[in-house]
Amino acid sequence: MSLKVAIQMDPIDGIDINADTTFRLAEEAQARGHTLFYYTPDRLFWDNGRVKARGWPLTVRREIGNHFTLGDETVEDLGDWDVVWLRQDPPFDMGYITTTHMLDFIHPETLVVNDPFWVRNFPEKLLVLQFSDFIPPTMIARDLETIKSFKAEHGDIILKPLYGNGGAGVFRLDHSDRNLASLHELFTGMSREPMIVQKFLPAVSAGDKRVILVNGEPVGAINRVPAEGETRSNMHVGGRPEKVALTERDLEICAAIGPTLRENGQIFVGIDVIGDYMTEINVTSPTGMQELERFDGTNVAAQVWQVIEDKR
Repeated sequence: MSLKVAIQMDPIDGIDINADTTFRLAEEAQARGHTLFYYTPDRLFWDNGRVKARGWPLTVRREIGNHFTLGDETVEDLGDWDVVWLRQDPPFDMGYITTTHMLDFIHPETLVVNDPFWVRNFPEKLLVLQFSDFIPPTMIARDLETIKSFKAEHGDIILKPLYGNGGAGVFRLDHSDRNLASLHELFTGMSREPMIVQKFLPAVSAGDKRVILVNGEPVGAINRVPAEGETRSNMHVGGRPEKVALTERDLEICAAIGPTLRENGQIFVGIDVIGDYMTEINVTSPTGMQELERFDGTNVAAQVWQVIEDKR
């Protein structure tokens, strides 16, 4: 089966081909005989009832500094394509949300991965709220006094933007910290959105586990260990990936969330687990595929494409 595959992603020239998940998905698609078309989110547009994108035919190769070739620029009607990958990184802002609205017009006749309606309605830090038995004590709030009451109850907390990503803007406020009011002032001065507050989990010192699910089923995990003196374990900010096995608790969490992901078209998902608790369900642009493939020796990209091909 040869599919026409369009990839909506951030600029391809600056990616790390040994870590970037979108590159790995494109590489596997090409190996399976699929045709690739690449465009950036700002080149997506709606024109008289048709969803189109201005972009380029794409060929990828695993050569550092020479990892892609583009054909001549063209405008493609995405309704004529088999698959569109929604793979640009957050922030999950109105620009991001608008692309999901436009892609709604072509899905599911064109299979958009992940389903854009549910990407829009399943923000990473909000979907977890449906599974309260598996998350640490959590609050979504904007009011300072309300957040202070949470801190008074739990003492050591994590404060972060509700729609942030990559570890940006994540702060730990321990029992003796006096910066909550200042950080609240900073956040509310920059955005009208609420914040997410969670009880700090000391187990993060041993790592923040990224579990990857394909069509609602866990296929493996990597452990991301924070750098010395750092609370955040994101690889964007120096976290170190390590090989790790799935625990019984991980499998219990996946069994609980898997049906919801599968039923709502979330084919490729990464969840974050610290100790016994899930902290996020990442559906927008999950990462960690290449690290998992290297540690476990499995072709996760092939598993993802098999699910997509079966749906086509």
